[in-house]
Amino acid sequence: MTSEPRLVHIVDEVPELDDRQDPTDGLTMVLVLDGFLDAGNAAARAAQHLHDLDDGGSVVATFDVDQFHDYRARRPAMSFLQDHYGAYDAPRLVVRLLHDTGGTPYLLFHGPEPDNRWEAFCRAVREVVERFGVTRTVAMGSVPMAVPHTRPIALTSHANDPALLVGESRWRGELRVPSSAQALLEVRLGEWGHAAQGFVAHIPHYLAQLSFPQASATLLEQVEIAGRLTVDLSGLRAEAEDRAAEIARYLEANDELGDVVAALERQYDSFERAEASGANLLAPDQPLPSGDELGQQFEQFLAGLEGPDDDKSGS
Repeated sequence: MTSEPRLVHIVDEVPELDDRQDPTDGLTMVLVLDGFLDAGNAAARAAQHLHDLDDGGSVVATFDVDQFHDYRARRPAMSFLQDHYGAYDAPRLVVRLLHDTGGTPYLLFHGPEPDNRWEAFCRAVREVVERFGVTRTVAMGSVPMAVPHTRPIALTSHANDPALLVGESRWRGELRVPSSAQALLEVRLGEWGHAAQGFVAHIPHYLAQLSFPQASATLLEQVEIAGRLTVDLSGLRAEAEDRAAEIARYLEANDELGDVVAALERQYDSFERAEASGANLLAPDQPLPSGDELGQQFEQFLAGLEGPDDDKSGS
């Protein structure tokens, strides 16, 4: 009988982790899976920022992507050079050992969300968590919402242990939402006795296809607190200021689009002022432009801001 192929390869010895003087402090693993939960490229850009701050660190675990990736649904890019095929951007699902600005080690788990075998994927991640003594997993994600970009970035906090939750949830009752490998992993880790939490940024749905670094910085602020890490966010915040200025210039020149944003601002402010009445941003009382309408108005906007060299990838 053929045995199941090994889904994850873990580096046997990692001196920075194995020789920690005080391992009781625990180890944080930051988790970002590209694809479903990444409106505005917010989570992937945040992961890229962590990667770049420590020059990529070192890979301590690699997953067999062939077991999880649907190549026909998400075809990796490759180069065609005049008369032959060249470089191939193979998808990678890896865990890296990084250090924050204070020298504290942590893990960054980043790559494409598995398209299949989610339960097997969760079991493979459990191997990583238990091998390296991870005491907390902190995930990042982002979803499109009917919110204006001119208001503070709202976050949804979630965790498999109520003690880990940050702030009071604005959601009431049960919401049925599409599942993800990242969400299932949080559930399974909880069943296995491992703490996991996460933060989902609310991205203006008219900017969902545009890199929105302001949300990336907001997510990393929460990762700092939850993961007990220190992250230099100055570069990311400067990038966010530049993007905000670009958006403002465009709105000044497009009155119709400015009216759409103003309507969202009024709705958002009304929601914030409302007392507990059961209202929420998923079921607004006021009519809003449809996603198609907003998308049409922002087609020129996205084309003007999103240049061919913009970084849309993480490592």
